[in-house]
Amino acid sequence: MKGWLFRRAHFSQERIVLAITIALFVLFSATLNRFLTSANLLSLLQSVSVLGILGVGMAIVVIGRGIDLSIVAIMAIPVAWVLYMMNQGVPVPAAFALGLGFSVAIGVLNGLFIAYVEVPALFATLATGAFVYGFGRSQLFNQDIIYLPASASWIAAVGRMHVAQVPIAVVFFAAISLAGFLVLRYTKIGRFFYLIGENYLAARITGIPARPMIVIQYVLSSLVAFIAGTLTAAAVTSMNTRVVNSTLIYDVILVVVVGGIGLSGGKGGIRNVIIGTLLIGILLDGMTILDVRYTLQNLIKSIILLVAILVDSIVNPRDEQTDQQGDI
Repeated sequence: MKGWLFRRAHFSQERIVLAITIALFVLFSATLNRFLTSANLLSLLQSVSVLGILGVGMAIVVIGRGIDLSIVAIMAIPVAWVLYMMNQGVPVPAAFALGLGFSVAIGVLNGLFIAYVEVPALFATLATGAFVYGFGRSQLFNQDIIYLPASASWIAAVGRMHVAQVPIAVVFFAAISLAGFLVLRYTKIGRFFYLIGENYLAARITGIPARPMIVIQYVLSSLVAFIAGTLTAAAVTSMNTRVVNSTLIYDVILVVVVGGIGLSGGKGGIRNVIIGTLLIGILLDGMTILDVRYTLQNLIKSIILLVAILVDSIVNPRDEQTDQQGDI
């Protein structure tokens, strides 16, 4: 009976967040002159597309009862290295292949640490994120901002593309969300992710290759992060590595938790990421139009994240297995 009530509460959380999103949209549309315009709405969607894409990658590991604090570093450093190599005359295909290989290697490293060495995901990904940033800045390049070379202006042209007046970043967000949905809902790997998140020990007993699946989760997260970084670089013709030390990682966790994906694992899906991304996007856009200070915006986001985690701890309580595993 108690589990049924929690499941009911979980679904209600998604509906409540959706209702809040719609209410905020209606409120801002009625009170802010510049909000309900096609230009602003398209700008809103474009501004949160990278955040939503990162949210998809984070959702995949959170569903499997993990977390990836290295996702922003993987977004920034390998792509910055790609741009640096291009500036040094390395052919574009070779530069992207090396950058992608770097991202995949970090995903594999995360998965091995967590699945086989059994380092808690929180600490493993925190350490690898710091390693990626330090290694990139000290061994690969020594600049905060790496610019796209003039010889690769076609990449910037792709970043400015529109499909039926919709920015290409929004199209990629939709495509990656669809791909994530299909993987989680209709593939055996996706079902394994949910089973591992719901009960890791039971999944292993039933013959599910739990450890390889965990590695795959973090590789997928790294691939998504590399795509998000490439889109960012194409849109602004550069990569600012200081984003690693920004609040972006908290925003990624925010859209996942607020959307309704339980940190205890085995629950939620891509729909939750989309709802959480839209809520945060509408909120940030409204605060920007109202000229709310950046520091105050961060305070408001931190309060929302704290409330979301508290709600998640009630709706999706930690069980004895989670306490023993200590992965979050």
